[in-house]
Amino acid sequence: MPIVYTYSGCGTCRTAMRFVREHAHVVEERPIRERPPSLGELRRMLAASGGEVRRLFNTSGQDYRALGLKDLLPGMASDEALRLLAGNGNLIRRPFLIDGNRGLVGFDAAAWSAFFAR
Repeated sequence: MPIVYTYSGCGTCRTAMRFVREHAHVVEERPIRERPPSLGELRRMLAASGGEVRRLFNTSGQDYRALGLKDLLPGMASDEALRLLAGNGNLIRRPFLIDGNRGLVGFDAAAWSAFFAR
């Protein structure tokens, strides 16, 4: 079953979950802050999203800015970056949709429609 990690205060997450309900898709919704994706899920998402770790980060978030990740991330090893994400759900771009080795970060209705059509 696909898992969608969301944050209740995120308008994009609410839009994504409305899309899921309107199209009668069955997913498990998890709170990203309280229960971030596992290291394994993050590794699978990294592969599914083309291997660019920056795409997994919520670059507009306060935690990202407070940690100075704009400057640190380019020199950071992927495993280090993924461990950072696994330990802090605030840093992860959301919504975060994963099912096995397939996944999407962020919400785009066309991409989500294609994801669920497979």
